[in-house]
Amino acid sequence: MTTSTSQLREDTGFSVRQVFERRLVRDECLFEEGDTGDTVYVVQAGQIELTREGPDGPRLISRKGPGALIGEMDVLLGSLRTASARSLGVSCVLQLDGATFEAMCIEQPEIAIRVIQGLAERAKNLERRLTALGGDDLLRPTVRVLLRHAAAEQGSNGLRKVPLALRDLAREAGLSMLETHRALTQLVDRKLVKLAADTLYVPDHETLAAALEPPEDPAGH
Repeated sequence: MTTSTSQLREDTGFSVRQVFERRLVRDECLFEEGDTGDTVYVVQAGQIELTREGPDGPRLISRKGPGALIGEMDVLLGSLRTASARSLGVSCVLQLDGATFEAMCIEQPEIAIRVIQGLAERAKNLERRLTALGGDDLLRPTVRVLLRHAAAEQGSNGLRKVPLALRDLAREAGLSMLETHRALTQLVDRKLVKLAADTLYVPDHETLAAALEPPEDPAGH
């Protein structure tokens, strides 16, 4: 449905020339993880649930209610969708193409400020999560994926290549890209993983596998 309007509904505070209104039934897919991120959505009614695939199935990322933006960073960065979005019930969203959204950010500073505030809030929440997580909570899922994908054949230098990009590694580990980067940094510092020319290598498969073992209790408990 195409709607010509000078102002989006009151709960968004945005003004655009043209928007597309989309109504969703319960459990209807808005987009899937890995889709092209060329559209921004503004939730008008209902709730949209965002999930990301992990080793044990979909993992809840967040739920968005009226007034919330969805997919804005994918549009601004020109990246693929990093999560899947589905309606929790009967919902309504306004759909903006990337060019319209970027023009809005330029022409209306309050929209750009809102995007920046959203980024700041996400960063704050992620820092809280990283603080709450222990090192093993990040290392274990990352190590499991690395071991699973390490090539069986060793090169002349004895290294096992891991044919995964950071985004793919994060998705399979069920972590965010920042969490995965943090885990890889620890593994590289411990010389359990090597990064060369944007490619990951495992110098010693058994040594890396040992990182999955629980630490020994010095008290013998």
